[in-house]
Amino acid sequence: MEAQATAPAADRSDPLMRQASVLVVDDEPGMRNFLVKTLQPHCRAVLEAADVESASALLKQQRFDIVLLDNRMPGLRGIDWLVQQRRQGWRFEAIMITAFPDLDTAVEAMRAGAADFLFKPCRANQVLNAVRRSMELASLRRENQLLRHELDRARLSQRSQLLGSSPAIEEVRERLRRVAGLPTPVLISGGSGTGKEEAARFLHALSGRAERPFVAINCATIPVDMLEAELFGHAPHGTDQGRTGLFVSAEGGTVFFDEIAELPRPAQAALLRVVDKQTIRPVGSEREIALDLRFVFATGKALAAEVEAGRFREDLFFRVNVLQIEMPPLKLRGTDTIDLAAFFMAGLAAELGLEPLPIDSQVRAALLRHPWPGNIRELRNFIERSLIFGRFPLETLGPATPQDIEPLDAVQRRHILQALELAGGNRSRAADWLGVSRKTIERKCASWGL
Repeated sequence: MEAQATAPAADRSDPLMRQASVLVVDDEPGMRNFLVKTLQPHCRAVLEAADVESASALLKQQRFDIVLLDNRMPGLRGIDWLVQQRRQGWRFEAIMITAFPDLDTAVEAMRAGAADFLFKPCRANQVLNAVRRSMELASLRRENQLLRHELDRARLSQRSQLLGSSPAIEEVRERLRRVAGLPTPVLISGGSGTGKEEAARFLHALSGRAERPFVAINCATIPVDMLEAELFGHAPHGTDQGRTGLFVSAEGGTVFFDEIAELPRPAQAALLRVVDKQTIRPVGSEREIALDLRFVFATGKALAAEVEAGRFREDLFFRVNVLQIEMPPLKLRGTDTIDLAAFFMAGLAAELGLEPLPIDSQVRAALLRHPWPGNIRELRNFIERSLIFGRFPLETLGPATPQDIEPLDAVQRRHILQALELAGGNRSRAADWLGVSRKTIERKCASWGL
């Protein structure tokens, strides 16, 4: 197994090809050498393997966008190896190479997941065109996956709408309503799983941009070498064609940068210019594009500390941190935990085709007692796990401690206020439901200043 280092670029003007990581799998040294030399000047990385065993080992070491795969090799056929990789979950665009083209082989390869074909002997331009077509297909798949993810998240967000009635979440909703109509950037901070993206979607839905796109960008997951093209798009020199970046895709709407503290420093200066000027220049283009965007940022880190450590630009920090909204941890949201649990139970039961589990008093007590360090995300996972196993694994939430016990006065207040709400404020009716006198209700309300 040999790994070929990327050669100096002879012509790297195509940004899409420049992103490509390619694996060449062929048992013929001459063919491998031809393919590597053809691709190296244009691609980010080109590695080679003489057999499928070596190719499998390389797949475990790094991610490839494209695999050029000879079908007839000693041992396992290329098509059979491709089927194995698909079953194991590997996702790359496969280009089959064969010296024996026939319809049956073509159909079999397409069913195995091949994106394109090369017939031996092939010319350099045919190889480059096949790789570029496959990179375009990979790009479209990523964009479709992003759109499906966004639609799923939007449906969930529209149903939940920052669910809860606690003072903590009501304050968040009120602050979001207050700033929804402003063009000013907003920074949403809070721990992992507290609902920062849901808050950003709530803000977008309340704004005048609600009918325009909401584009979420996770700064921690986009590869550094692809970040510029993903955000700004690319236009091959001298043409108007190319790939549309996420900024242009969000035109007129909201761009949400999740985990903004993870944005690489070189990209921070470019982002600052976009936030300030509302213009971008696609990679490879000399033309600037004017934009109309609302920027929302989220972080689980203390950005001021990141500035102090030299990992985050101070000028970008001041631009991002104009309006800050803190998402409260779930442990400070009281009975919102029960409301969210019921919401997830109904939604996930329908999604999984399972019977919802009743959330009885024992389960409610355990849910309220648990500190939920993973916040809403942890709660959702707990409900999903409970549905799958057909019971609530309360033992995984840990035992109760004296500090977890709710004071009696707080329990009485919660129950009395709930009864009064259901009774429409009628104290006599609430007293009957609770089995106490009206005077007891009045005395308690007076002690609480109600």
